[in-house]
Amino acid sequence: MRKPLMIASLAALAAWATPARSQTSSVWDGAYTGAQADRGAIKYRQECVMCHGPVLEGNGEAPPLVGRFIPDWEGTRLSELFEKIQSTMPLFAPGTLSASDTADLLAFILQANNFPAGPKDLQSDDSLKLISFDAHKPAVQEPRAGKRH
Repeated sequence: MRKPLMIASLAALAAWATPARSQTSSVWDGAYTGAQADRGAIKYRQECVMCHGPVLEGNGEAPPLVGRFIPDWEGTRLSELFEKIQSTMPLFAPGTLSASDTADLLAFILQANNFPAGPKDLQSDDSLKLISFDAHKPAVQEPRAGKRH
Protein backbone atom coordinates (compact mmCIF):
# COMPACT_ATOMS: atom_id res chain seq x y z
CA MET A 1 0.00 0.00 0.00
CA ARG A 2 2.87 2.38 0.72
CA LYS A 3 4.43 2.17 -2.75
CA PRO A 4 1.39 3.49 -4.74
CA LEU A 5 0.92 6.29 -2.21
CA MET A 6 4.58 7.27 -2.47
CA ILE A 7 4.44 7.23 -6.29
CA ALA A 8 1.28 9.35 -6.29
CA SER A 9 2.89 11.78 -3.83
CA LEU A 10 6.03 12.07 -5.97
CA ALA A 11 3.94 12.63 -9.11
CA ALA A 12 1.96 15.37 -7.38
CA LEU A 13 5.17 17.00 -6.14
CA ALA A 14 6.72 16.88 -9.62
CA ALA A 15 3.61 18.44 -11.16
CA TRP A 16 3.66 21.21 -8.55
CA ALA A 17 7.39 21.91 -8.98
CA THR A 18 7.38 21.88 -12.80
CA PRO A 19 6.04 25.04 -14.44
CA ALA A 20 3.21 24.38 -16.87
CA ARG A 21 4.38 24.54 -20.47
CA SER A 22 1.08 26.06 -21.52
CA GLN A 23 1.55 29.16 -19.36
CA THR A 24 2.34 32.21 -21.42
CA SER A 25 4.21 35.28 -20.41
CA SER A 26 4.55 38.73 -21.90
CA VAL A 27 7.47 40.83 -23.10
CA TRP A 28 6.59 42.94 -20.06
CA ASP A 29 7.69 40.10 -17.74
CA GLY A 30 11.42 40.56 -18.42
CA ALA A 31 12.15 38.15 -21.27
CA TYR A 32 15.87 39.04 -21.70
CA THR A 33 18.83 40.30 -19.67
CA GLY A 34 20.63 43.61 -19.97
CA ALA A 35 23.86 41.77 -20.81
CA GLN A 36 22.10 39.96 -23.65
CA ALA A 37 20.76 43.25 -25.02
CA ASP A 38 24.32 44.63 -24.87
CA ARG A 39 25.51 41.69 -26.98
CA GLY A 40 22.63 42.35 -29.35
CA ALA A 41 23.63 46.02 -29.66
CA ILE A 42 27.10 44.98 -30.82
CA LYS A 43 25.63 42.55 -33.37
CA TYR A 44 23.15 45.24 -34.47
CA ARG A 45 25.99 47.66 -35.24
CA GLN A 46 27.75 44.92 -37.23
CA GLU A 47 24.80 43.57 -39.21
CA CYS A 48 21.74 45.86 -39.09
CA VAL A 49 22.63 49.53 -38.70
CA MET A 50 23.23 50.11 -42.43
CA CYS A 51 19.55 49.45 -43.18
CA HIS A 52 17.68 50.06 -39.94
CA GLY A 53 19.69 53.11 -38.83
CA PRO A 54 21.75 53.98 -35.77
CA VAL A 55 18.71 54.44 -33.52
CA LEU A 56 16.58 51.73 -35.16
CA GLU A 57 14.60 54.39 -37.05
CA GLY A 58 14.60 52.65 -40.44
CA ASN A 59 15.65 54.25 -43.71
CA GLY A 60 12.52 54.37 -45.82
CA GLU A 61 13.28 50.98 -47.38
CA ALA A 62 13.93 49.05 -44.17
CA PRO A 63 11.25 49.45 -41.50
CA PRO A 64 11.92 51.05 -38.13
CA LEU A 65 12.44 48.70 -35.22
CA VAL A 66 11.02 51.17 -32.68
CA GLY A 67 7.85 53.23 -32.53
CA ARG A 68 5.40 52.18 -35.22
CA PHE A 69 7.14 48.82 -35.28
CA ILE A 70 5.33 47.82 -32.07
CA PRO A 71 1.73 47.74 -33.40
CA ASP A 72 2.87 45.63 -36.36
CA TRP A 73 3.83 42.82 -33.98
CA GLU A 74 1.07 43.31 -31.38
CA GLY A 75 -0.61 40.04 -30.48
CA THR A 76 2.08 37.79 -31.94
CA ARG A 77 4.56 35.55 -30.15
CA LEU A 78 8.26 36.33 -29.91
CA SER A 79 8.89 33.15 -31.88
CA GLU A 80 7.38 34.84 -34.96
CA LEU A 81 9.67 37.86 -34.76
CA PHE A 82 12.65 35.60 -34.02
CA GLU A 83 11.90 33.53 -37.14
CA LYS A 84 11.47 36.67 -39.27
CA ILE A 85 14.86 38.00 -38.17
CA GLN A 86 16.66 34.68 -38.46
CA SER A 87 15.30 33.71 -41.87
CA THR A 88 15.31 37.10 -43.65
CA MET A 89 18.15 39.10 -42.13
CA PRO A 90 20.59 40.56 -42.81
CA LEU A 91 19.36 41.81 -46.16
CA PHE A 92 22.39 40.78 -48.22
CA ALA A 93 22.96 37.47 -46.40
CA PRO A 94 19.56 36.21 -45.18
CA GLY A 95 19.54 33.21 -42.92
CA THR A 96 23.16 33.59 -41.83
CA LEU A 97 22.55 34.76 -38.25
CA SER A 98 23.06 32.11 -35.59
CA ALA A 99 20.21 31.35 -33.22
CA SER A 100 22.09 32.93 -30.30
CA ASP A 101 22.87 36.09 -32.32
CA THR A 102 19.21 36.32 -33.32
CA ALA A 103 18.12 36.00 -29.68
CA ASP A 104 20.63 38.72 -28.71
CA LEU A 105 19.35 41.01 -31.48
CA LEU A 106 15.78 40.41 -30.36
CA ALA A 107 16.78 41.29 -26.78
CA PHE A 108 18.32 44.53 -28.06
CA ILE A 109 15.14 45.38 -29.99
CA LEU A 110 13.04 44.72 -26.88
CA GLN A 111 15.31 46.95 -24.81
CA ALA A 112 15.17 49.72 -27.44
CA ASN A 113 11.37 49.59 -27.18
CA ASN A 114 11.51 49.97 -23.39
CA PHE A 115 10.42 46.47 -22.47
CA PRO A 116 11.99 45.54 -19.12
CA ALA A 117 14.94 43.21 -18.69
CA GLY A 118 14.66 40.19 -16.45
CA PRO A 119 16.88 37.63 -14.74
CA LYS A 120 17.34 35.17 -17.64
CA ASP A 121 18.53 35.42 -21.23
CA LEU A 122 15.99 35.10 -23.98
CA GLN A 123 16.38 31.60 -25.36
CA SER A 124 16.33 30.54 -29.00
CA ASP A 125 14.00 27.59 -28.50
CA ASP A 126 10.30 26.76 -28.25
CA SER A 127 9.99 28.93 -25.13
CA LEU A 128 9.66 31.91 -27.51
CA LYS A 129 6.24 30.54 -28.48
CA LEU A 130 5.12 31.18 -24.90
CA ILE A 131 6.04 34.88 -24.83
CA SER A 132 3.42 37.24 -26.21
CA PHE A 133 4.38 40.51 -27.85
CA ASP A 134 2.06 42.93 -26.04
CA ALA A 135 2.28 46.59 -27.05
CA HIS A 136 0.84 47.66 -23.72
CA LYS A 137 1.56 46.25 -20.30
CA PRO A 138 -1.21 43.79 -19.39
CA ALA A 139 -3.35 44.78 -16.44
CA VAL A 140 -2.45 42.97 -13.25
CA GLN A 141 -5.36 40.94 -12.00
CA GLU A 142 -5.90 40.97 -8.29
CA PRO A 143 -6.04 37.51 -6.73
CA ARG A 144 -9.55 36.46 -5.83
CA ALA A 145 -10.39 36.11 -2.21
CA GLY A 146 -10.80 32.46 -1.35
CA LYS A 147 -14.21 31.20 -0.38
CA ARG A 148 -14.59 30.20 3.21
CA HIS A 149 -16.25 26.91 3.91
